[in-house]
Amino acid sequence: MGGLNSYYYRNNRLFETGLHAITNYADKAAKHAPLNKLLRQLKISRDEIGFHQQISSEIRFPEASLLFSNDFEELQQQISATFPSQSDNFQRLVSYIDDADPFSEQHYRSTRAVLAEFLDDRLLVDMLLCPVLYYGSSWENDIDFKQYVIMFRSVFQEGLFRPAGTIKNLLDLLVAKLNQYGGTLKLGTGVRNIISQGEKIIGVTLENGEKILCKHLVSTIGLDETRLLLGRRKDSQGDRRLAFVESIFQLDRQALQVLPGDRTCIFYSRTKDFRFEQPDVPVCYRSGVISLPFNFQDLQTNRDSIEVRTTHLANYQHWLKASEDSDFYEKLKEQHGRQACREVEPILGDFSRHIVFSDFFTPLTVERFTGKHGGAIYGSPKKVSDGSMGYDNLVLAGTDQGFLGIVGAMLSGVSMVNRHILSKL
Repeated sequence: MGGLNSYYYRNNRLFETGLHAITNYADKAAKHAPLNKLLRQLKISRDEIGFHQQISSEIRFPEASLLFSNDFEELQQQISATFPSQSDNFQRLVSYIDDADPFSEQHYRSTRAVLAEFLDDRLLVDMLLCPVLYYGSSWENDIDFKQYVIMFRSVFQEGLFRPAGTIKNLLDLLVAKLNQYGGTLKLGTGVRNIISQGEKIIGVTLENGEKILCKHLVSTIGLDETRLLLGRRKDSQGDRRLAFVESIFQLDRQALQVLPGDRTCIFYSRTKDFRFEQPDVPVCYRSGVISLPFNFQDLQTNRDSIEVRTTHLANYQHWLKASEDSDFYEKLKEQHGRQACREVEPILGDFSRHIVFSDFFTPLTVERFTGKHGGAIYGSPKKVSDGSMGYDNLVLAGTDQGFLGIVGAMLSGVSMVNRHILSKL
């Protein structure tokens, strides 16, 4: 959720948004790992961030559960023990993923279809899809295989971590680097339109009327969102976009006696038939993600507050309709915040009595603060892997280019600038 990584203060408390965990963990010695390449490009040292690896995460279904950590061998052993008939098949799948080049494939391939070529157990297929879909799919019940390869490597083979500080500390570090190299960050105004002359972009007009001229423009707001600023039609007409709600519960430290101390994230499905699709109700609780952002190695005793965060699929139109009556909208948020707590307590333990503060954001919150149409965190199902938008000096980066999350968002920007701008200087 790279685009949602921000923070705000309420009751003098810092609330992080989006930072459940960062994918693509790599040891310092892994020089070719995406994370270390990115840090070299941005000239950021590992010490400036502080790395705390996950303890262990879980994929929990009614019939089985699988644990995984930053040691990929653990997941392999879990599959061998839980699905012994699929052990060799899984190894063949891993070899296939290792050999895949996700950056050369152009056409969509169903990951479900690919996994079914190797695995003949539907439950295992669903369990291997669940974390990846929740961490990066803009397709219902599936994901493009090249996206799956990227996410499989980043979530399962590399793993999860978080910085020593808060998301504010990380963003402050990135802003300082921007300022160091002569960049300027403008806040408080959006872009009204992109100014073009023929096949070139010459600048943008801000919502406050200010015009900023440029030689190159990198857009990270999304494919359709960029096209509309150009005065063009959406490229993905009629696509069903996936939206989410998230609850944030800040707890007193006594909650540590209730919550599991050895789980960082729990990806769950309450039903055997795992569905990842736009629901017909405001929020679907059949599956979801539970994040315990204090449960990282060497962080548990250093946190001022304990948090539980939950993520569930939501229906944007339901929330849009509800917003026509502000009082009803706020009551619906409160209702589903309480419901989210009730839904995950059987998994985590009875933590509701330890809640100090809580908050709840909807697809409308996402749309308001990120500009993502329909509150779709992962953007359009149509991805533009090479970043080309039909203009000589306009480049698409971010979610709709195909990279997701904090590391993915930064990698996308760096790789697209290197490919389309710096290579031409």
